[in-house]
Amino acid sequence: MADNKQIKDIFEVQDYDLQTSWMKGRSWFEQERRKLIRNRSLLQPRRVLRGKPEDLTQKVFPGKLYMFIYDPKGKDTLPYYDIFPMVLPWKRMKGGFIGLNLHYLPLKERMMLMNRLQVLKTNNKMDETTRIRYTYELINGVAKFRAAKPCIKHYLTEHVKSQFRLIPASDWGTAMMVPVEQFRGAPIDKVWQESRKKMRN
Repeated sequence: MADNKQIKDIFEVQDYDLQTSWMKGRSWFEQERRKLIRNRSLLQPRRVLRGKPEDLTQKVFPGKLYMFIYDPKGKDTLPYYDIFPMVLPWKRMKGGFIGLNLHYLPLKERMMLMNRLQVLKTNNKMDETTRIRYTYELINGVAKFRAAKPCIKHYLTEHVKSQFRLIPASDWGTAMMVPVEQFRGAPIDKVWQESRKKMRN
């Protein structure tokens, strides 16, 4: 029989509230990130995907949040990329989908953006019926959504290398905090530095 510790899910270990965490100071986020990294064995992409089999799916739906393993097309020409995106799609397209990969933001900015997007959610239940109904046209150029700019990414289905793990709305706060981003081509500090520049432009 499998040891329960071997199948423990990071979302069961941690619990962050989306509505209040975004107001914390940067030092708090840095401290919490260090704490979460101590659970490194739970943060590996394959481990996260095995955490809750009932949340695995083959399809994405606009307005819901997903994690998955990705091998980008043309990766040799990209300055950097995330092989374990956390994406809030707004549109399915032929051969893929487009949305916001929130890993491109530091934890504080990530939490703030997700909190601000809450005004666009379909209901307040924070359950399987809850999603964020947004479009590029709706958030583009709006000051409070400027953090979305560096997050906009187009994903091709044929380059997805795993099932999609659906993150229930009740776990969105924890998902923002968990440091599972897997960048290649540049250290995470450089990625976040570039994202901050894009937010200001």
